[in-house]
Amino acid sequence: MAVPSETVTKIQGARPASIWLNRWWHIVDIRIGIVPLPILIILVGVILALSATGSMPSDMLVNIALLSVGGFLCAEAGKHLPVLRHFGAAAIFATFVPSYLVFAHILPATIQSSITQFTASSNFLYLFISTIIVGSILGMDRHILITGFFKILLPLAAGSVIAAVAGTLTGAALGLGIRHTFFFLVVPVMAGGVGEGAIPLSVGYSEILSQRPGDLLAVLLPPVMLGSLMAIMIAGALNFIGKRYPAWTGEGRLEPDEQGMSHSADAPGATPDAETIAAAGVTAVALFLVGILSQRLWHWPAPVVMLAITVLLKLLHAVPPSLQRGAFVVYRFFATAVTYPLLFAIGVAMTPWKALIGGFTPANIITIFVTIAALIGSGFGIGRMLGMYPIDVAIVTACHGGQGGTGGVAILTAANRMQLMPFAQIATRIGGAVIVSLGLIAFFETML
Repeated sequence: MAVPSETVTKIQGARPASIWLNRWWHIVDIRIGIVPLPILIILVGVILALSATGSMPSDMLVNIALLSVGGFLCAEAGKHLPVLRHFGAAAIFATFVPSYLVFAHILPATIQSSITQFTASSNFLYLFISTIIVGSILGMDRHILITGFFKILLPLAAGSVIAAVAGTLTGAALGLGIRHTFFFLVVPVMAGGVGEGAIPLSVGYSEILSQRPGDLLAVLLPPVMLGSLMAIMIAGALNFIGKRYPAWTGEGRLEPDEQGMSHSADAPGATPDAETIAAAGVTAVALFLVGILSQRLWHWPAPVVMLAITVLLKLLHAVPPSLQRGAFVVYRFFATAVTYPLLFAIGVAMTPWKALIGGFTPANIITIFVTIAALIGSGFGIGRMLGMYPIDVAIVTACHGGQGGTGGVAILTAANRMQLMPFAQIATRIGGAVIVSLGLIAFFETML
């Protein structure tokens, strides 16, 4: 619950506020997330009244209210849990509480339907990812793009191999079998999520085994969900460890010589105006649409194409400083105001509770935990060997075990390092595509 350090008692050109008015302003300044407390109460009443009418619109205005109330309430509850708040409880609550509410039929069907339709039709997730990627890249020091992008590939590659070996041996020791463990637990965990990982794997496995893709998808979903949950919790723990050992973390930077996010937008006289901020938002959307076009023409992942183009524009100095500052402001807005509402939407529309709890068998839990821990631990160790900040490198490798773009958002939120989103996209999109390709090839070879 956010309360500003002091309540303004004077408005420029006006008389000093009365005691009662000053108290009212103090109440309005109490916020749940970004929502003022009185506005939150009003929104809850309006939402319940609309739901009671038997229908709930699925437009943007209604869903701004729904997702803001749900996302920030869940996140606020997670932030106040003793101990667990240091392990990403806010992000976990914002994602998994709504999933349970849907499963238990506690969330009214009208609200669930409105959120699901809005999430599916609005491409809410990709708008968030595009603004975060473009804003964070254009706000970085150029040196990170020259050295950091190449350096992160080694921890990701080595971590994937170490995690695959550790997870497979663990599953085999627990009686799950080498083949089942590798192809149905370890590979899905690092495959890049549901849409880019579990679904392509289920289709590929079904063609090889002559089974229905849906049956195989039901087997592959729990490891993806469970692995992402574990990655979120470990990322939250890494953020806590970073507070204790500040020498191990760059707070969103991978190397000690990086400048991280450019703060030139905060320099005197450099604050971008409204037109520049709007132009930066349109630029982010345009770059993502270029990625969408390339995906339709050549089947290249749209976020990766957008990331590559943005990096190229940054390296070539093709974007003027004013627009870069505008993109950084857009990034900060989405990271602050949209993250928890987005996670709430993901929980309602994209995170089936049955699939999540279906993987909670002791052998599966241990195997997936070892896989995720080996992935993140190797990232930490290799990052330290390379002279990088080990905690930040480990958080990026954690995204390789997340639930695609949604998992990356939750992991970085739990770790309070949203500026690492470009590297998270490398881990999930490129790393996931490599794992899916190699996994299908290996699966086919084992069936010959």
